Amino acid sequence: MPTVAPLDLSGHCVAAVFLGNVPHFALADGSIHRLDNGHKTEQVHDGLLAAVLDPAGNRLITGGEDGKVFAVTAGGSAQELASAGRKWITSVAAGPQGAIAYGSGKTAFVRFADGKVKDFQHPRSVEGVAFAPKGMRIGVARYNGATLHFPAAEGKPVELEWAGAHTGISFSPDGNFLVTTMQENALHGWKLADGKHMRMSGYPAKVKSLSWAAKGKWLASAGAPAAIVWPFQAKDGPMGKAPLELGTRGNTMVTCVACHPSQDVVAIGYEDGMVIAARFADAKEVLLRRPGKGAITAMMWDKAEQRIAFGSAAGDCGVIDITA
Repeated sequence: MPTVAPLDLSGHCVAAVFLGNVPHFALADGSIHRLDNGHKTEQVHDGLLAAVLDPAGNRLITGGEDGKVFAVTAGGSAQELASAGRKWITSVAAGPQGAIAYGSGKTAFVRFADGKVKDFQHPRSVEGVAFAPKGMRIGVARYNGATLHFPAAEGKPVELEWAGAHTGISFSPDGNFLVTTMQENALHGWKLADGKHMRMSGYPAKVKSLSWAAKGKWLASAGAPAAIVWPFQAKDGPMGKAPLELGTRGNTMVTCVACHPSQDVVAIGYEDGMVIAARFADAKEVLLRRPGKGAITAMMWDKAEQRIAFGSAAGDCGVIDITA
């Protein structure tokens, strides 16, 4: 049976990540907690809205209600990277060559490693930002679709239209597909080579968590009483194919998913705080954590593929060791 080392905090956990081997938990109150020979805390923001791991730089990029963007490193030191004045930073992303992106109001910004910042204006608010896996390109989720920008080059952006409010954005690891979460209970995708649409609907709730499997063959998603896992092996992605439904529980929604770094396995977190692991091939399940105080809102595997850091909406966080 896997063991759980709990860390009881108060407040909503926005991100749970490993920096090196050290688990870090970013809370909505702007505090960053880490388990590094004991429990240590840094107050980074006055209200934190977004946080994302920058694996290349081994740092956590955070954005807050104070209009600031910080990089937090494994030792707990926080460096201010950017500021948007009094406007909230509602989304952040980490990219190649030390670049980061962040959204505030109707503007998406890209800050390069040398400190230069480029901004991209949109008619409506920027809801999500993401970097493509190859080249210097960002995707912006917005009302009625997504926009692709090439920050290092001059030229027109690529507009991908689909009616409705798009709230989050993710590129497939091979760069062939772009998927957005929507305000309605659906995902929408585009095949970037030809702009073909991929509609992934039928969710009973909003999809607030996505995770690509190793090599991008599958996309796991929350928003149903099971993890909905779409197949992306074919050239047209999941069109015409049924998704896998893993970890089905009749009365409890899946709120967070985190695919294993190298195997076709997904960690599934539920509304009641329970966490299981499920295998794609045969849907076999292993219980990783019993129900807790709040819905699971963040999870991440470590590089050694032996531990999962997790956090919840109620602040009951911790680390699951699957080798125990």
